[in-house]
Amino acid sequence: MKGKILIVDDQFGIRILLNEVLQKEGYETFQAANGVQALDIVSKHSPDLVLLDMKIPGMDGIEILKRMRVDNKDIRVIIMTAYGELDMIQEAKDLGALTHFAKPFDIDDIRAAVKKYLPVPK
Repeated sequence: MKGKILIVDDQFGIRILLNEVLQKEGYETFQAANGVQALDIVSKHSPDLVLLDMKIPGMDGIEILKRMRVDNKDIRVIIMTAYGELDMIQEAKDLGALTHFAKPFDIDDIRAAVKKYLPVPK
């Protein structure tokens, strides 16, 4: 197993797409549709990398990121946003996000970023 990846997005189709692509690459994947599910998975499974959508109803990506950092200050996060919200992207990067992708994203770019940022298994 190459590593554990959590996909957090309220859009079912995006979760399924990323899940399928990343599982084919040999990663163990988890999916969350909202912040509560995401935080639960982080506490139970300690994913190596999180693909986090910024625009999620209820608890937005910034709030999810802040709460994940409380439990795991070293968690690796790549953010995704459908909007060119520079303030939110900058705040996420200030909170330690590694990089960001604007939707619609190129799946090959996501694949390359996952390879780049996922810690090498010990």
